[in-house]
Amino acid sequence: MTRNKIVAFLFLLFAVPACAADVPWATQGNPEVVQKVIHFVDGDVHLTGSLFMPAVGEHLSAVVALHPAEQPTRDYALYRHLTEGLPAMGMAVLVFDRRGSGQSNGNFSSAGYDALADDAIAGARAIAKEPRIASDHIGYWGLSQGGWLSIVAAGRDNKAAFAVSVSAPLVTASEQMHFANQNELYLHGASAADMEAVRRARDAWEGYLRGKRSRQDAVAALSAIEKKSWFPLTYMPHPSTMGPPGSSGYRLEMDEDPSVAVARVKSPMLFIFGGADPWIPVALSVKRLEQMAATKHGMDIRVIAGANHEMELGTKETMAFDKPTMISAAPNASAYFAVLASWLSRHALQ
Repeated sequence: MTRNKIVAFLFLLFAVPACAADVPWATQGNPEVVQKVIHFVDGDVHLTGSLFMPAVGEHLSAVVALHPAEQPTRDYALYRHLTEGLPAMGMAVLVFDRRGSGQSNGNFSSAGYDALADDAIAGARAIAKEPRIASDHIGYWGLSQGGWLSIVAAGRDNKAAFAVSVSAPLVTASEQMHFANQNELYLHGASAADMEAVRRARDAWEGYLRGKRSRQDAVAALSAIEKKSWFPLTYMPHPSTMGPPGSSGYRLEMDEDPSVAVARVKSPMLFIFGGADPWIPVALSVKRLEQMAATKHGMDIRVIAGANHEMELGTKETMAFDKPTMISAAPNASAYFAVLASWLSRHALQ
């Protein structure tokens, strides 16, 4: 099958819902997809995942999927387009339960980006032992937090063949949270004065975590908004529960510069953004990536018009991420599928 045909086939596969398997006219898909449970370890963390492969074929390229913050296990609908679509392209894909979730042990809350990326690298090493997988053709895919983890993993893994980052900003966590806070408050009808009060509170709290503002400043700014109905949407602590800077995991991540991780990657990278994503500053992220791409080869940047953070079209934006919402959230933007398939056919398939 030529690469152009693969792209067209994958586009149709993603765009048209699969038939129910139990109806009398159902026919087995081609190629058949086989699934295998994979157990692997990263230090003292034991992880479990599922490896999906076409039933036939040798020297398969493979993808290890990394997790958004709120979609930690294999049963989330987000991963279905990978587990159904990539084997149809002749690729394997590993989706695993993140540490501390599902059938994987360990502590997620105390794990930094490097540790989570190393879990994925351990998964890549595990599937590289599979006789039908090409050990030198394994890369990473991730969405949101997983998008940055895919870049971190590719930078830490000298065997990484490629990395795909979806809906992950090229700004610090602090910049991203300022942006997202304003958009959430807008959706919930907050006033301009309320938005400004949240901005001041985040500046004071983060300044305290950095050791540049006093605890008194942070307490005063948080106290001014903590009784507002929308306060939980700010993801900041109540003054009474605000711990010292050393107790905050967010302190370790809020000023981390993602461009440093991008600079470390030597393999091809694809960055995909949604044009209607309220969680991250897409225009600023694209601008910064384009500046890097001027001197660093192997970077492709795409914006999917009208798509939200999860690469969905036609959904009413609420910025909700409760489990009932996230368990069913999955890409449906056909342009996203086409871009992903086209790029993988050029950079991942042998």
